[in-house]
Amino acid sequence: MDLREFKNTVKPHTAILGFDYGEKRIGVASSDLMWMVATAQKTIFRRSLKEDIKLIKQLAEEKEAGGIVYGLPLQMNGEEGETAAMVRKFAEKVYQELPLPYTFWDERLSSRAMESFLIKQVDMSRGKRKQILDSSSAAYILQGVLDALSIL
Repeated sequence: MDLREFKNTVKPHTAILGFDYGEKRIGVASSDLMWMVATAQKTIFRRSLKEDIKLIKQLAEEKEAGGIVYGLPLQMNGEEGETAAMVRKFAEKVYQELPLPYTFWDERLSSRAMESFLIKQVDMSRGKRKQILDSSSAAYILQGVLDALSIL
């Protein structure tokens, strides 16, 4: 689903969840109900697909989510690789259990950008960065979508 279709499909005044998918962890962010600000929420430490989806469903209910954005890890040349295929497969499995509209957003360098910000602007220690990097990356991805939605 492209961004314009996503915007027209998500119910107004609902939150949008953002995910930075990883094999070991999933960073989670959510928007406010007006789709203006993305906020880092948590990191899901992967256990099983069933448990991951259960946690995502709980979060979607808590945050009154109307849609989901997945960071899509494109290769530097813009092509999709094996990891992008894993994200797409995961999104489809979540959709089967939680039928909310979803879209993808190019996440190239999002983790690097957030880590650089946390080092240079916040002067955060390595240990603290490690604890919040995934959810901060999810917020970075989601904020990119929210900014794009605001001009559509």
